[in-house]
Amino acid sequence: MTAHTNDTQLKLIGKLILEGELHCETGLHVGAGKGSLEIGGADNPVVKDAFGRPYVPGSSLRGKLRSLLEQAHGFTAPGELVYLSKRKGQEVRIHQSDRPDDVVCLLFGRNPGRMERVSGDPLETRHATPARLAVYDAPLDPDSVTPQMRENLDDELTEVKSENAIDRITSQANPRTLERVPAGASFKVRLVLDVLCEEDAPLVNLVLEGLRLLEDDALGGGGSRGSGRIRFANLRLSWRNRGYYSGTSEEAELIAGADVAAVQKLMQEKADAYIQE
Repeated sequence: MTAHTNDTQLKLIGKLILEGELHCETGLHVGAGKGSLEIGGADNPVVKDAFGRPYVPGSSLRGKLRSLLEQAHGFTAPGELVYLSKRKGQEVRIHQSDRPDDVVCLLFGRNPGRMERVSGDPLETRHATPARLAVYDAPLDPDSVTPQMRENLDDELTEVKSENAIDRITSQANPRTLERVPAGASFKVRLVLDVLCEEDAPLVNLVLEGLRLLEDDALGGGGSRGSGRIRFANLRLSWRNRGYYSGTSEEAELIAGADVAAVQKLMQEKADAYIQE
């Protein structure tokens, strides 16, 4: 929890910019949905941009970070969850509360209104909270898929992994295919944290905690079957105060060429020193 209250005044102090690389340690599948299925293609294709290159949607990365942080902070009990969708078989439950110091809601934003809890009385939220964290689409670095790798790929930039689901009674195999970005490929990531008050300073460590949790979890589909193991590298963290945007001050580079642990250690020691006008 933080020192935020309902009376905390919000005014932009500055922005923390985190940029770097997301490396695929195993094949990565961020699905495009069955709507993009092509004849002769994989059953489960990956999402691609207008040029046919795979990318990691910012919504996928942001959603995974939120899910991991909700679990880590004990916010997945039924009384802490609300329904975004109650369609049978497609239920979507996320954490939301009306506590002004709820770090997850501060980081990812909160809308006012009435929402049905999974368990307990409906949630009546009167205070809107602007999202502090923006996570951008991560484009593929084409040079990370080397000519040697391309020789063994099923497509120019992706591989197809074949899997079988086995019926426990008849032992009949139900084959399926999964399109993946191959191990060794990398994406360019960019996250921006808006600092709207001095009480926001601890939120940067929450973001870094989420990134470290993700490195020991999985991104995208098939995580329990070997896909989606990733690692962040060559991270650069910079600070841009309000003066940067009015042209009266320069960007301050806080650390470069680092992994998540190194950035986290720096910000645990010195976050408050940078969060100032």
